[in-house]
Amino acid sequence: MSNHRALEMFGRSGNPAMNDATFREEAPADFRKVSVDIDNQFMTLEGTVNKTGILLLLVLASASLPWNLFFSTGNPGAAAPFILVGGIGGFVMALITMFKKHWSGITAPIYALFQGLAMGGISAIAEAQYPGIVIQAIGLTFGTLASLLFCYKTGIVKPTENFRLMVVSATMGIGVLYLVSFVMSFFGSGIGFIHSNGLFGIGFSLFVVAIAALNLVLDFDFIEQGAEYNAPKYMEWFGAFSLMVTLIWLYLEILRLLMKLRSRKWILIP
Repeated sequence: MSNHRALEMFGRSGNPAMNDATFREEAPADFRKVSVDIDNQFMTLEGTVNKTGILLLLVLASASLPWNLFFSTGNPGAAAPFILVGGIGGFVMALITMFKKHWSGITAPIYALFQGLAMGGISAIAEAQYPGIVIQAIGLTFGTLASLLFCYKTGIVKPTENFRLMVVSATMGIGVLYLVSFVMSFFGSGIGFIHSNGLFGIGFSLFVVAIAALNLVLDFDFIEQGAEYNAPKYMEWFGAFSLMVTLIWLYLEILRLLMKLRSRKWILIP
């Protein structure tokens, strides 16, 4: 495979953390495979999986703080500062990680801690409103992850050129739509169906969940290609960070969908 082809494969992920230049500067000067990584200098699948596990633990650890505080005080306002600080801090660290990939061993864990604060606050508010919804959202998120990983490894779902184009285009469209809605909210308006629990709103959430899930396939392929062509070791942290971005997005979209369904009493949890 030529260097040009390898770089093209590295650049095709719907995840905003994985753009065309992700491996352009990070990958070794030549892409020749090596049979043994004697000095352990290269990115591996095992290393990326381990680091993803570390980031997940950090998210859960920091999420427990606003969660416990919310339910111990019974005050919805207790979660608001965590959501604000975690959201802003996570966004800043995500930007730094994307532009300074060689810092990802430090910035990715900090990103996970910030995101955990936001996720814990959001989840606590959702749980207070709809008891049992958080464990359901978590189960569906990891169930989707496991299912798509199985489909990817067995070749049931293949990241072909058309598949990539569809997922990337849809992801960009959703991002633009959310951005427009966010800007409109400052003027007391918005795009109603994004938050609506009507049939169109639920259909939109189902579509977004599906696109977020399909991004996992592109992330798997992206990480596998990085390991195969010996990206630098620190790219394991970047790969784990990129996968976490998609997982967090997927969880939040599933949680949003479940809240819409629960508000219509289409899903009941004893």
